[in-house]
Amino acid sequence: MIKNKLKSIVLLSGGLLLAGLAQGQESVNAAGGDASGSGGSIAYSVGQVFCTTNTSTSGTISQGVQQAYEFFSVGIKVTELNIILSIFPNPTVDNIFVQIGDYNKEKLSYQLFDMQGKLINVETITSKQTQVNMSNLPPATYFINIVQENKKIQIFKIIKN
Repeated sequence: MIKNKLKSIVLLSGGLLLAGLAQGQESVNAAGGDASGSGGSIAYSVGQVFCTTNTSTSGTISQGVQQAYEFFSVGIKVTELNIILSIFPNPTVDNIFVQIGDYNKEKLSYQLFDMQGKLINVETITSKQTQVNMSNLPPATYFINIVQENKKIQIFKIIKN
């Protein structure tokens, strides 16, 4: 009986000692915060803007990602219309710009959606470079669809800080 108690105390002491040596992770996220209620509190984060990879002769480790993630094309793409679309800056703080290479007065528009799929704004694109004002929106992830006559040409994922 005494041996079992002694073994339990040694295991508990060793576990607490090792827990004191544990280190937390640090990341730069698109959004996040703290939430609390009568049942407790939690810190949360939405999205991770980057991750780092450290390589040595003994192996490689990637830091910053603890869940499955996807990479989206948020750059330049040639569409079926043979025009080049780009959106910048991404991530943004206030405004983004929709730029169309070789704009020839195509009947294009953009649709801005939040993560829940709620339509926030629809505007006609009237020039080679169109400004989209996002200064009144909270920091989050948004989607912008480039549309020609109700047909989606391309979808971009936008991160607003």
